[in-house]
Amino acid sequence: MTRNIIAILRGISPEEAEPVCEALLEAGLTTIEIPLNSPRPLQSIAVLAKKFGSQAVIGAGTVLTAKEVRDVANAGGRIIVSPSFDAEVVAETKALKLASWPGVLTPSECFSALKAGADGLKIFPCSVVGPAGLKAMRAVLPAQTAIYAVGGAGPANFGEWFRAGVTGFGVGTALYQPENSLAQLRKAAIEIVRAYDGAR
Repeated sequence: MTRNIIAILRGISPEEAEPVCEALLEAGLTTIEIPLNSPRPLQSIAVLAKKFGSQAVIGAGTVLTAKEVRDVANAGGRIIVSPSFDAEVVAETKALKLASWPGVLTPSECFSALKAGADGLKIFPCSVVGPAGLKAMRAVLPAQTAIYAVGGAGPANFGEWFRAGVTGFGVGTALYQPENSLAQLRKAAIEIVRAYDGAR
């Protein structure tokens, strides 16, 4: 089963990347984001793309420039996630045939990102918009638009966000923190998958 969850591994190192990714796959999470402000992120992406590329979608987050898009593509990444919308980043992402997920917060940004060619929208931080705000935006966006809630969505409120019209979620600190053990990660991943399945 493919779940619409992006596992955000901010702060992960290349040394940790393989066992963490393996644990996430075992739990049922198959889209992995390595934020570019992590230690040696391109190395982590390359390691994971090589080992798990046939089982998972590996990519980068906090992508801010077209050059970074190219760097991620060269490392084997397949999805580009940003905290903001930048038309050049989206254009480069699509030119390289990668999936584009820019961060947006307003209806204007949503429509601009879709016009630029984004594959989906990352509402960030979704805690600012809230489910009620998203529901209002969903009413005017094209029905087929994929929308992920990031930065305030988690196991405790998946159901509320689904009812507001989200397609999926990006989950970061609720799932992974560098200081946590692999056992803690496994437990968090299982709980997130269980909550998602129950809410869906």
